[in-house]
Amino acid sequence: MLPAYISHADCMRHEMGPMHPESPDRIGAIRDMLLTKGLLDCMQIYDAPLATEQQLAQAHSVLHIRTLAGMTPIEGYAHIDADTSMNPGTYVAALRAAGAAVLAADLVIGGKASSAFCNVRPPGHHAETAAAGGFCFFNNVAVGIRHALNVHGLARVALIDFDVHHANGSEDIFHADERVLMCSIFGDQLYPYSGHFARGKNMVNIPLPPRSGGEALRAAVNDKWMPALNAFKPEMIFISAGFDGHREDDMGNLCLVERDYAWVTQRIVELAGQHAAGRIVTCLEGGYALSALARSAAAHVKVLAGVDVELRYSRLVCTDSTRFRSFADGHG
Repeated sequence: MLPAYISHADCMRHEMGPMHPESPDRIGAIRDMLLTKGLLDCMQIYDAPLATEQQLAQAHSVLHIRTLAGMTPIEGYAHIDADTSMNPGTYVAALRAAGAAVLAADLVIGGKASSAFCNVRPPGHHAETAAAGGFCFFNNVAVGIRHALNVHGLARVALIDFDVHHANGSEDIFHADERVLMCSIFGDQLYPYSGHFARGKNMVNIPLPPRSGGEALRAAVNDKWMPALNAFKPEMIFISAGFDGHREDDMGNLCLVERDYAWVTQRIVELAGQHAAGRIVTCLEGGYALSALARSAAAHVKVLAGVDVELRYSRLVCTDSTRFRSFADGHG
């Protein structure tokens, strides 16, 4: 059984201005790197569906959903906050991004994919129950988690967030939901300037000082995350994968590199194998230096997929008999 890759051309139609760091090029940079590395040869490729209002309402208020729909401009931009705005393609892109997480949950829980990587935007982990912001409109990973819990009937789901910015939206949605254990690291004194005092007992938030690097990440994971996760025994794991802690990314300042993202992914894979039948869904969050983003995402997917991409042109063989649609048929 192969992992799933979920994306959609609509995710590239959302943009917030030519100089905005959360750009459509992020999708293409990751896709092209995965293609070059041979990883897409061993993944099932799916188009992200549009999330329904019912699916979104598992994590957001109906008022929030309909307010965003009503704000969609015919042309130009509608501003949410100083850094977040909607263009004519934003709402559909946001529906696709959330829909990808729902599809990923269906595929992985249904045994049709070993894991799933959602290469989607806009990102989601700053979106609260009733508020957008921080480049985010709907909380994609939260919609997927609630779908796994409420529709598929799982009892315990872990959310792991290694974006450089604290997931205030995910914390707002899950802080009173004991079915979810949220473990996160984030850069100290960065937007949204929260997370130091967890809002619920099911939150393991670890702020890291500037330029702390991979050693601090490893200590946080081994000493704080893993004891809590092993005690929780998640039946499935969702990852909010932000790669903006990379040393080349000006949006963060943690000095992480590709091997750090590969290492934390390996720890998650081991945890999933022990408790969750290997079930993992990843949703893209931050990462704004395109080369570093693409390399880091590839390192993450390589471990997630369990393939050796160095054998791309020699001995790499996909043994799954799944028939694929052409990548060009469904993606821009």
